[in-house]
Amino acid sequence: MTNRVKAAVDYIRRQTALKPRAGLILGSGLGGFADTLNNKIKIPTAQIPHYPQSTVEGHQGNLVFGYHGSTPLLAVQGRTHFYEGYSMGDITFVIRIMQALGIDHLLVTNAAGGLNRQFSPGDLMLITDQVNFLFGNPLRGPLEYGPPRFPDMSAAFCKAYFPLVEQVATQHNITLRRGVLWANSGPTFETPAEVRMMEKFGADAASMSTVPEVIVAAQAGMKCLGISCITNMAAGFSSQKLSHEEVQEMAGQTREQFTTLVTGIIETIFAPLSIA
Repeated sequence: MTNRVKAAVDYIRRQTALKPRAGLILGSGLGGFADTLNNKIKIPTAQIPHYPQSTVEGHQGNLVFGYHGSTPLLAVQGRTHFYEGYSMGDITFVIRIMQALGIDHLLVTNAAGGLNRQFSPGDLMLITDQVNFLFGNPLRGPLEYGPPRFPDMSAAFCKAYFPLVEQVATQHNITLRRGVLWANSGPTFETPAEVRMMEKFGADAASMSTVPEVIVAAQAGMKCLGISCITNMAAGFSSQKLSHEEVQEMAGQTREQFTTLVTGIIETIFAPLSIA
């Protein structure tokens, strides 16, 4: 553990003794799920030593410790992004905090643009794989957190859990797509030409986040799941101009389905962890 992570964890431990086994990172417009937790302790990230602050509307900037039923969780209410000017180490700082806290399961979520022409705004997508097009890797540099130096990314998302997630979706009549997430640096939305390139390369949705967090989670040995909320179709699919406000609005419209799906994942996959 680096001194920066240790200072952050020491501060967190002075605020709460809760020991979550699973963490959730909530993307644009999806942070409201954290407020559904019981007996929650909300720690503003501005008070945590060395924690990078989000500057983006829709990312509140809190670590929320609490329970869903009897399952202890850490929900990240607002992430930081590469396009905000932070380093790869900064935007994955929260994963190192989770690692130090003993969290070994992670659910990442995001708002994403649809690249698959069979998708529609409002769809939820189970992330099956990812493409890092951020022109940077959070593991580059000194081996501060220990091996492996060259982590295997062939199963960055836990395939064994996919049928369980899809079972939850079916039980609640939620249409759940499957797809590959492509990460660009942003903050611009993609051009129509870039969208055509990503389509040809096999991507189903585009985001400006998530992929670095999953890389670090894989290096830390965490079992990871990912859900994208398709908030808009990518440039060139329609004549409508893309905007962050549209992303937030559509994320808000899918909140009920998103909350139901995440709740089901917690109860089906994460709840047994608190008993183990």
